Amino acid sequence: MRAPRFTPLYIALSAAFGNMPQAMADEEKTLTLSPVVVTATRQAQNSFDLPVAIDVVEQKNIKDGQLQMNLSESLIRVPGITAQNRTQQAQDPQISSRGFGSRSSFGVRGIRVYVDGIPLTMPDGQGQPGVVDLSSIKSIEVMRGPFSSLYGNSSGGVIQMFTQDAPATPTIGATTMFGSYDTKRNVLEAAGQLEGLEYSLNISNYESDGYRANSSSNKQMATAKFKFNLNEDTKVTTLVNWFDQEAQDPLGLDRARAFSNGTRDKVVPAALFANTSVKRDHTQVGFNIEHAFNENNKISFIPYVGTRNNAQILTTSALATGLIGSCTAANPPAGTCARLSQISREFYGADTRWDNKGILGVMPYSLSIGITYGKSSDSRLDRNILVNGVAANALNRDEDNISSNFDQYIQGKLSLTPTLDIHAGARHTKVKLEVKDNFITPGNPGQGDNSGSVEYQQTTPVIGAIWKATETLNFYANFGKGFETPTFIEAAFDNVSTGAASKPNLGLKASESNNTEIGLKSFLTDNTRFNLTLFHIKTKDEIVVNQTNAGRSSYTNANDTKRNGVELSLDSKFDNGISTFVSYTYLDAKFDSAYRNVRSGNKIPGTYKHQLYGEVAWQYQPLGFFSALEGRYNSDVFVNDINTDKAPSYTIFNIRAGLEQNLTNWRFKEFIRLENITDKDYIGSVRVNDGNGLFFEPAAGRNYLLGLSAQYKF
Repeated sequence: MRAPRFTPLYIALSAAFGNMPQAMADEEKTLTLSPVVVTATRQAQNSFDLPVAIDVVEQKNIKDGQLQMNLSESLIRVPGITAQNRTQQAQDPQISSRGFGSRSSFGVRGIRVYVDGIPLTMPDGQGQPGVVDLSSIKSIEVMRGPFSSLYGNSSGGVIQMFTQDAPATPTIGATTMFGSYDTKRNVLEAAGQLEGLEYSLNISNYESDGYRANSSSNKQMATAKFKFNLNEDTKVTTLVNWFDQEAQDPLGLDRARAFSNGTRDKVVPAALFANTSVKRDHTQVGFNIEHAFNENNKISFIPYVGTRNNAQILTTSALATGLIGSCTAANPPAGTCARLSQISREFYGADTRWDNKGILGVMPYSLSIGITYGKSSDSRLDRNILVNGVAANALNRDEDNISSNFDQYIQGKLSLTPTLDIHAGARHTKVKLEVKDNFITPGNPGQGDNSGSVEYQQTTPVIGAIWKATETLNFYANFGKGFETPTFIEAAFDNVSTGAASKPNLGLKASESNNTEIGLKSFLTDNTRFNLTLFHIKTKDEIVVNQTNAGRSSYTNANDTKRNGVELSLDSKFDNGISTFVSYTYLDAKFDSAYRNVRSGNKIPGTYKHQLYGEVAWQYQPLGFFSALEGRYNSDVFVNDINTDKAPSYTIFNIRAGLEQNLTNWRFKEFIRLENITDKDYIGSVRVNDGNGLFFEPAAGRNYLLGLSAQYKF
């Protein structure tokens, strides 16, 4: 909310009635409901005055009563975002924005992911948010809509996490958590400031047997942040992220197993016979170098480099009922086959940006101009390790997958009048996918040289305006074009009908979107904020699953798709420590033209028409007590393009509560979380277009989490 205009009349009345200090105090109180964000414009600005749908998840909603292992824990409260708990750690959580990314079975697609300005999304659009330990995060900014295209190869949105700042006083702390399914998590933290240096260190481990069979996992993580204040104008921040993980993959279930109390926590036999699982590690180092020439000009340079190794065991006979026997048997008992997919990745890149602000005539403006380069090189091996139930070591793929991008962007704001701002920008994106085939057998047509490359280029403009109708009411509208290239996972195979490896599918087109958005932001009272957004998106050449067979998927381009939706949120604070929060999303995402056996009007699978999240919280400061009742509703969801099956709607409730004590230099906190308190049987996520009909991933029943933490300030 903007500061009051201190006109001569206002000052005179304030002097007469003595209300200026109170007005300023009220203004400060109101500002706490309107956070400052940087993702939307790359320069810090009050979110209330931006023509953008952007929300901030604060640290208390990331940490209080949460395991802090998946973004799905925190993002369920953001309208427009679908964040599904898969109840397993072998894949990243399913996150989609306005339906973009809903098709993803591995990782995050269609959404750019960042931490402190450093990308966690590769040039081809694959995102790995699991790199970051949420225990080290102070806030998460989530942007949807047209302005997301200014971050490049992304149609749906931007998720940016910000690590916590170092306190002035050196602090050490420890947290331990334990819960259902023999879940354990421990976190050690240290932070503080020395002469010209701010530091924050975080190390954690996690292990759990998991709710379902074959879903145990363990993960160790470390985060280190160092900020060097060289002088008042120059700052250098170094961020190091590392993790090592092993996790079993329970796969999905067919309808019969998923909706039976006796089998919903089990797996198909082939998952056990093949030991479907993943082992991965990741190390990334990034720098943020900032230099201010003066109060109006600043330059930023953000380079990063990292490595990632991923070894995943997948069954190519998911419906096998026995270990030994032919994997292609028409009738039971069919045997089990499996393959090992290994990727060794090296990646690096940089973003260079100049920020300028000033006055053009009498009109204030801000401007950001930048260039971005990124490159990722994957050495990929794929081998059969189980054939008809017998151990094997047969190589069927050996190639290098190289993706790169080179982008240029400009973004700015011009205040035409004190009540009207224009925001605009454009980004030119060039993405190249290149395959170097190292698995060549002369004279064998199926194993010829499959090397090749494809290049995608697009310029995505965006423009928006915000009208500040009153001090407490803003209206905005914007329009922009979106652009999304295939990822290497989607371009891996051009044909999987035979169940064997095939050549890469470099003929896939990039999808292009026209994105329109209107909305309002209002303070209904000093302590109640209301946001409303309506959007319309038309997409051409949407990338969809073509066929899944023997653990492999091929993709194709659909014709036209359309998304219409409404997002709203209501955030209120009351006396006596009571607060409420409600967010609602309506999304009508459908195929707008027929292709192959998909009819026009079919719903895009993995998209929920209605999502509702509500929370009533109560704090009692004298005792350091906090508590909240959470409610969540998701409508039914189709699991395939042809809309022949779907997961039913569900409503669940959770409770969290805790106590906090401050004793001299010590601070202690205890909490408990009860998830799904009514013990509802529901499907937590779906596997879109699974060729074996294993669409459903059941969520856990009633479960608990206890946490204890202690912190000491020197």
